[in-house]
Amino acid sequence: MMEDMDLVRWAPTAVAAIALAGMIAAGTKAPRVENETWLNGPRLTPKDLEGKVVVVEFWTFACINCIRTVPAVAKLHETYAPKGVVVIGVHSPELDEEKDLGNVKQAVERLGVTWPVAIDDDYRTWRAFGNRYWPAIYLLDRKGGVRYSHVGELHVGTGPWREVTETIDRLLAE
Repeated sequence: MMEDMDLVRWAPTAVAAIALAGMIAAGTKAPRVENETWLNGPRLTPKDLEGKVVVVEFWTFACINCIRTVPAVAKLHETYAPKGVVVIGVHSPELDEEKDLGNVKQAVERLGVTWPVAIDDDYRTWRAFGNRYWPAIYLLDRKGGVRYSHVGELHVGTGPWREVTETIDRLLAE
């Protein structure tokens, strides 16, 4: 009977660990975001990000979970950009219509996305991060190391929101 209880208790943790397998781990050097096409400003280079805390969010415009996360990413950008944090949206399309740059531009405007967006139609950045989910957020320290990741929707005022903001605050203090 005790073994059954342990299985019930640990099953969600085991499922989460399996689901996250393959994603780049905290403590790992982050891959470069080197996509050719960018919206909301010029292409950001590794030199532009040198010494900065960086938020990388994988998203796509037709994903409802991504749409629901836009207000939280907007709040991160609004709060932390003045402190030198760089927020980057990596638009990795799931559907054919999301590969059309005109559609992406319209969605960026409609959703109020004002931070830089790398267009990742070839999944170069997605694969480099070992990413598998929309939305997914990675926090990078000033040395380019992955220090935190979050998969799924993010909403201001929730437990995951506090984890993200506390991690950014810690990274800024280092």
